[in-house]
Amino acid sequence: MNRSIGPSALAKCGVALALLYSDVSLNSADETLAGVQDAVSQWSKVRAETVRVESDWEWQRTLMQSALDAMKARIGQLESKRDELRAKTAAERRETAELTAGGEAMIAAEKEAADRLHSLDARLIALRSSLPPRLSVALELPFRSIGSAEISTGERMQYTMAILNRCALFNRSVTFGEEMVVLQGAQPRLMEVVYWGLSHAYALDTASNMACMGAPKDGGWAWIPAPELVEPVRKLVAVARDKAEPELLQVPVPADERSETKNLSLKP
Repeated sequence: MNRSIGPSALAKCGVALALLYSDVSLNSADETLAGVQDAVSQWSKVRAETVRVESDWEWQRTLMQSALDAMKARIGQLESKRDELRAKTAAERRETAELTAGGEAMIAAEKEAADRLHSLDARLIALRSSLPPRLSVALELPFRSIGSAEISTGERMQYTMAILNRCALFNRSVTFGEEMVVLQGAQPRLMEVVYWGLSHAYALDTASNMACMGAPKDGGWAWIPAPELVEPVRKLVAVARDKAEPELLQVPVPADERSETKNLSLKP
């Protein structure tokens, strides 16, 4: 039997299709809305975290900027101290170099002075035998000291100056005293001696009424008998002992291996 679909059936089918389509659309809209809400929620979280990070970074940046400024100030202070220290060190280095140069110059000068002292001492030692015996004996310690290689330059200078000063003083004065006189080929005898500086001397033996004259000769000191000088030397001794008034006397004076007669002023 043939059945036909009427309008009412078609209408019912359309309504069913519409309802089905409507349910699908509603489901899709709900899903889209949920996705949007989820995205908005995630964005909100990201934005909040971003704001927090930005705030934290701003605080950290401010703190680090302060620390950087403090470090720059500290670096400036250290550089100033470094420059000051460099200048001070440079000045100290210059001073050290000057002191070193001065020390080297002093060492060289000391060495030169020591060499000159050694040369002078060698000459003094060689001349000792030509000194008046009384003076030579009195300078025994200084002469023995300058002959030693163990003394310092300062000590050597003191002993050398002692010898020179003593010789200069002896040479400016008339020295009188008793001492043992050794004549060539005779026994030593005690005589009264008058030294006329470093150049010559006169001796008198009152017991034997003998006079002699002494002077440097052939690198040493020699006493020569001078019987013709008994009276003049006796007067010399009397003046030296303050037993006679000073007067002018003529006595021979050794000069260049010869004897000359000169007037000598005798003073107390």
